[in-house]
Amino acid sequence: MTEMELKYGCNPNQKPSRIFMEDGELPIKVLNGRPGYINLLDALNGWQLVKELKKATSLPAATSFKHVSPAGAAIGLPLSDTLKKIYFVEGMELSPLACAYARARGADRMSSFGDYISLSDVCDIQTAKIIAREVSDGIIAPGYTEEALEVLKKKKKGNYNIIQIDENYTPAPIEHKQVFGVTFEQGRNELDINTQMFTNVVTKNKELPDNAKIDLAIAMITLKYTQSNSVCYVKDGQAIGIGAGQQSRIHCTRLAGNKADIWWLRQHEKVLNLDFVDGLGRADRDNAIDVYISDEHDDVLAEGVWQTKFKTKPEVFTKEEQREWLDKLQNVALGSDAFFPFGDNIERAKKSGVKYIAQPGGSVRDDNVIETCDKHDMVMAFTGIRLFHH
Repeated sequence: MTEMELKYGCNPNQKPSRIFMEDGELPIKVLNGRPGYINLLDALNGWQLVKELKKATSLPAATSFKHVSPAGAAIGLPLSDTLKKIYFVEGMELSPLACAYARARGADRMSSFGDYISLSDVCDIQTAKIIAREVSDGIIAPGYTEEALEVLKKKKKGNYNIIQIDENYTPAPIEHKQVFGVTFEQGRNELDINTQMFTNVVTKNKELPDNAKIDLAIAMITLKYTQSNSVCYVKDGQAIGIGAGQQSRIHCTRLAGNKADIWWLRQHEKVLNLDFVDGLGRADRDNAIDVYISDEHDDVLAEGVWQTKFKTKPEVFTKEEQREWLDKLQNVALGSDAFFPFGDNIERAKKSGVKYIAQPGGSVRDDNVIETCDKHDMVMAFTGIRLFHH
C-alpha cells in the first residue's frame, strides 16, 4: 500500500487525513507544494475531464476546478482579439494549450479565482506564464517543460501545488466511498462521450452541424464531472456557463444562463472600453465589471466609489442595451445531466442564445419540452444517458 499524508481533510478539524492505494503505486507525484484534500479531489476529477475532452476532440484541453465542480472547461481553439482582451492575455504568446486554459479560466473569472487547474497535455511555458499571473491553488498535468516548471515553482512564495499524473494510469472498474461509516460501491462511469451520441434528434429542426456536435460533447463531458443537478452552456469550444449542485433543474439553467450572459456582456463595447485606474488588479477589475453589469450597478457608479475603480465615470449599461446585446448571442449549445421536466428550461435557455440541446429525455412532459424547442426552431437530441455525479 502506498499513501500520502495530508495536512487535514475538508476542514482543519478533520484529522488525520491521507490518500492511499491498497494495491499498486499512487498515480501522482507531487513536484512542488503540499496539496490538500479538496485540492486532490479537484485535481483528479479535473484530470478525468480534460483527458476525455482531448480524446473526444483531439485538441488540448483545460479545466478550472473549484470545490469539486468545474468553473470552466475548454479546448485549444485560437482566441479572437476580443476574447484575448476579456481574458487579459493580450500581447502574450499563446500555444493551443495556453488558449485552452485562457478560455477555461476566462469564462467565469469570478468562480475561477483560486482554482485548481487540470491540463490534458504537458504544461508549456506559454500556459505557465498565464497561470503565473492568476490566483490559483495548484495544477495537475501529465508533465511540465523545464521552463514551465521553473515559472510555476515561483508561485505562492514557492508553495504552489504542482502534481504530475501518470497519463497511462487506469483505475479499477469498481469504486468505493464511505459516508457515515457506510461503504458505497459502484462501477465507474466509463461512458465514452463523443459526437456520435447526438443522432436521436427529436425536434422538427434536425440540422446539427459538426461544430455543434463538438460543443454538445464538451457540455456532456463537463457535466460528467460536475456535481448534480447540472447544466452546461458551450460556445465555440468552451463552456461559458456551468450551473452545478442545484436541487431544481430550472435553477441550474438560470444560474448557468446568467453566467453565459455575463460572459457575453463582457464583450460589449461599453465594458471593453471601461477605463480602469492604473494599477487596479485583474480580480478587482473582474469584481467591478460584475457589479457594473448587474442590478447593483449604482453601487460602483456612486460618487466617491467609481473614482476608486475608473479614471472616468462609466455610462450606465442599461437593461435595454444589455438585452439588445444578448439577443446577438446565437448558436449556443446546452447540455443537461438529466431530463428537462418542463419547457421553462428551454424558454430560459433561449434568452442566452441556445440553439442546440442534448439531454437524456424520459420525462413524462417530453412532448411539452419538444414543443417548446420547436417553437424556437431549436435542435434537440435525446441521448438516453443520465450523467449524475456526486
